[in-house]
Order: sequence, then C-alpha cells, then structure tokens
Amino acid sequence: MAIYQPEIECMPREQLKALQSERLVAQVKRMYERVELFHKRMDEAGLTPDDIHGVEDLYKLPFSYKQDLRDYYPYGLFAEPMKNIVRVHASSGTTGKQIVVGYTRNDLDKWANAVARMIAAIGGDENSFIQIAYGYGLFTGGLGLHDGSTRIGATVIPISAGNTQRQIQTMIDFGATILCCTPSYAMYLGETIEEMGVLDKLSLKAGIFGAEPWTEDMRLAIEKKLNIKAYDIYGLSEIMGPGVSYECEAQEGMHVCEDMFIPEIINPDTKEVLPYGESGELVFTTLTKEGFPLIRYRTRDICTLNIEPCKCGRTHIRMGKPRGRSDDMMIIRGVNVFPSQIEEVLLKVGGAVTPNYLIIIGRENNTDTLDINVEMSESMFADDIKTIEKIEKRIVSELRSMLGVGANVHLVNPKSIIRSEGKAKRVIDNRKLY
Repeated sequence: MAIYQPEIECMPREQLKALQSERLVAQVKRMYERVELFHKRMDEAGLTPDDIHGVEDLYKLPFSYKQDLRDYYPYGLFAEPMKNIVRVHASSGTTGKQIVVGYTRNDLDKWANAVARMIAAIGGDENSFIQIAYGYGLFTGGLGLHDGSTRIGATVIPISAGNTQRQIQTMIDFGATILCCTPSYAMYLGETIEEMGVLDKLSLKAGIFGAEPWTEDMRLAIEKKLNIKAYDIYGLSEIMGPGVSYECEAQEGMHVCEDMFIPEIINPDTKEVLPYGESGELVFTTLTKEGFPLIRYRTRDICTLNIEPCKCGRTHIRMGKPRGRSDDMMIIRGVNVFPSQIEEVLLKVGGAVTPNYLIIIGRENNTDTLDINVEMSESMFADDIKTIEKIEKRIVSELRSMLGVGANVHLVNPKSIIRSEGKAKRVIDNRKLY
C-alpha cells in the first residue's frame, strides 16, 4: 500500500496548485469561524473568506507570529475543542513559557505520512531498522520520527537521546540501518565508534539529521566517520514537527510537502513576497492541520526556494538549508538559546558581575562551542583567583540549568567589553553555516 503517497510527491504543478487552492479556501473559512485571533486580523485587513479564491490570493492574508502562541498560551489558537485533541507537543520560548501545539487523530495521520515519505525518499522501507536517538516527550523529534517509521513498516528502535556507549552497542546488536539524531550527536557517535574500533560491526546505511544547523563539511565528515549517507530534514513544532521538508537521495535541497504546506519567501523588513531563488524569510501556511492550523507563519529562518523539478522525479518545491535567522535566536547543539536567557542568569549573580557580556559561538571538531565573556564588577576585580573561579563555576551551572547546554564562562576585566551607542552587539557567530 502506498502509505506515503508517492503520486502526490510527483504531481504536476498545475494539479498541485489546484489542490492547494481548494485546501487553502477551506482552511481560511474554517479558521475564520473557529480562531478568534485570525478572525480579528481578517476583519482588520478588511477581508472575509469570500475574498480568498486560491493560492493566488495568499499574499492578502495576515501573517502569524511566534508571539501569538505565547499570548494565547496554551490552547487559545486551537481550532478544535480539546476533546478532539489527542496529543500536545511543546517547545520553550525566550521567557521559559512553553509554546504549545495540538494534534487531532487526522493531524497525527498526516504527520506520520509526511515522515514516511521522508524515509522512503532516502531508500528506507519495511526492511529498515531505524534507531531513533532524538529525545521523546514534548519535543516533536522522537515521536514524530517514531510514528513515521512505524507507518512505513520499518522496525523501530526507540532508544531516545543520550548514553553513547549504549547507543553504539544497540546499533551493533539490533542491526540498525538508519540513524535519526542531531548532526552534532551523530558526529560524536562517529568519533566514539572510531575510538572503539567497531565501525565494521555496524549495519548503518543512512542517517536522518536535523534540529540544528549543519554545514556541508559536517555532512561529509559524518558520512566518512559512519560510512553512511547523511540526509537533512526540516521541521518546526508550530507547523508540524520533523517531516515538513526532507532531502531525497539526490541531496540537492529539501522537498516541502506542498500538499500539506505552502511555503513562501518574504523580505523580512518589507514583508514583500520574493521570487523563487531569492534569499529571505521562510513563511508557512498549513493546509491540512485541524488542531492547530496557522496561516502565513513567519519562521524567522532565512533560506531560498527552488521550484525546478528534482532529478529524483519529485515536483514539490525544494528549500535550501536555512542560513540563519531574522531574529536573535541562536541554535546551539540543537537547543534554542536567546541572549535574554543569559542576561537573566547574570542578573541573578548580583554584584559580582555586570550586565555587560559578549557571546561568542564557534565550531570545533564539527561541534558548536559557546563562550561567554562577562565583565566583573569593580569590587569582584579585587578578589582572589579562587573567588573568581567559584563565580565562574556558579554561572556555568546556572546557564546549563537555564539553557540545557554547556557554556564556557570567562570573567573579564571591568569595562573591557566594547560599548555601543546604538543597539548592543551581544553575539559573535563564527560558525560557517553556508
């Protein structure tokens, strides 16, 4: 049975446009009736559902934003009563308040189909053994890959994240053929496997890696260390989760599931829709989501869209690797980090340090590094080295608790960090992302 619907992936563009138009018109009408915020913004724009006849009218519709999810936390943007919501997922925001999304049974079915398509696109099938080393829980990665793997008929190894030695032994004993995790963790697994000298005992053929930015150089390094083909995926909780777009065996961009989502590229400043091929902010409209639909959601990810048919035969638009973000969010080893979170920790330390700091992101051995230079207060500057080291350790501990990732903290001399008369430059990102 064609669970993952390959005929839709190869649908002629005109036929696909007709399908998108039909679903968009229905989604706009449904949201206008059920989602208070969308109704309000349509009214403010002087629009009614009758003004939307197809995808050619998409540009008329109002944008939606991550802040909307915070303002209507937790369930205020759902388009279905809670009795029809069978699962919720969440991701954290800048203030620590979670962003909550909900799924109906049909939503989960569509999501599983999208992930199954992704697995099929890299050659996976019912004979595959898929080891899922993404975290399970409110994060969409683990369960999203799990359901899609089950849908295609593969044998799922739901090991979740962490415990590297156990991960490797499980790969060997259970005969894993596809690995799913973050690229940085895949790199770490490869290094450990190399140290253990057990590469020849693995059955791995491919890896599905996402949730953080990674370079082509890192792809090549992973492929060499694990002796596999490494494939990129894209997803975000607000739209669905992993499987929104994915690479095929050609590895020339990620195919967007256009029967489920309409992608756009806009100028982040003017909000003007840009032509295919131009770099700008990625915007998504969900066509089939029932529980938590979104119209023109601004992802803040910067990338390009390619409408040319792929050599694999799929006609769906391909998106390039995101080249950064139009806001100040940083992704460190797959974790969202904001300067405001770091500032919050520093303020808790009190008089020992000042709020003047500089974040330096780098990459060593294909792993993100996070260094934070923090100015000592004048009184702290006079203390002995042991006291300074104690404060550094305290900040490191509290940052790990707040961010979920480790950081190297360096207390520097008072007034040694350059001031700015305009907006302070808090972040220097030395990673080569493209």
